[in-house]
Amino acid sequence: MDTLKRIATYKNRIAALEGKLFGELSKLPGKYGFSSAEDFIAAVRQATGKAPKAAKVSKAGKRGRKRKPRAKITDATRAKVKSMVGAKKTSAAIAAELDISVPTVQNIKKAMGLVKARG
Repeated sequence: MDTLKRIATYKNRIAALEGKLFGELSKLPGKYGFSSAEDFIAAVRQATGKAPKAAKVSKAGKRGRKRKPRAKITDATRAKVKSMVGAKKTSAAIAAELDISVPTVQNIKKAMGLVKARG
């Protein structure tokens, strides 16, 4: 219970500090001669030469495409990769047929010892 009391005390301290901070922030525009917070913010932005940052959009979002969900690699998938490697299919052909990425095919082949070591 002592821990819960300490947590409650810290929460009260945080709330008091937040209240004090917001009180001080609300006084800033008037302290520097601005009629509103919007005017003050515009002046700060102009002084720093920075516009507000927009939310980041992923590269896939910029192109309008959604990413494919991550493939579930099962023992059956690994067995299919092994048999296709034995049938002399390329990694690209295997990836296309199993709907997984080429790097995933390479990782499976490496884990099974089906790739030659770099010389």
